[in-house]
Amino acid sequence: MQSRPYSYLFYLQYLGLRYAGWQKQKGIKTVQGTIERGIRYVLDHEDFTLLGASRTDSGVSCERGAFQLFLRRPLEQVDFLEKVNESLPADIRLLSFQQVANSFNIIQDISWKEYHFQMAFGEKFHPFASANFGYFPGKPDPAKMQEAASLFKGQHDFRRFCSIDKISENYQRNIFESEIIFHPHTGQTLVPENALIYKVRGDGFLRYQVRMMVSALVELGMGRLSLEDIRTALQSKDKNPLVRHASANGLLLYDLGFKSL
Repeated sequence: MQSRPYSYLFYLQYLGLRYAGWQKQKGIKTVQGTIERGIRYVLDHEDFTLLGASRTDSGVSCERGAFQLFLRRPLEQVDFLEKVNESLPADIRLLSFQQVANSFNIIQDISWKEYHFQMAFGEKFHPFASANFGYFPGKPDPAKMQEAASLFKGQHDFRRFCSIDKISENYQRNIFESEIIFHPHTGQTLVPENALIYKVRGDGFLRYQVRMMVSALVELGMGRLSLEDIRTALQSKDKNPLVRHASANGLLLYDLGFKSL
């Protein structure tokens, strides 16, 4: 990126419902592609490069993500953030930005990511809540789900909780936090009753890993899996997934952190 020596780190949030994921794809509506169009308009078509910190899948939302912007000239517009936000649709918002060293690598510098999965059970909820909650029929045992969530903490091989990578054989990930918490219900349509949040923080995640962990917790909470099933899966070298991954609805990239910042 030496031809673009000025580097900036941006934080952002978005609702993923209308987008086919983060990564730019020709002819497909994505978060990255939409942001690049907005920046290109504000910079009057000046050349730049944009790299994301996390490639969220189709339908996945983000509370606080990040991307790195490389420019040929320093960013001198005082109202740059405001102008870009005005050019973006209502479901994407830039939060802040700061200049970083050109040597800063947004992917290699990540120290942790935190995901939340919001889920509701029992009676079907209002359609307005569907963008932010995964729905599961039945009534699980939250205490058992919490007990199972603690099994994920620590360094484990998650090959049975992800989409198998044909290139890499590294399925080891370190999970720092893993817990089930009750979602506060305010009586509003957008927050169903008896909703739960699965909160997980780790040094990185494989594709569909969080969504498969959620499915395993739900299956256990419903009595269709046991704690021993999950323990065994975390020690297995079998590449057959333990469960199907949960829907993207409800999954939120909640936050992330960098080693050097």
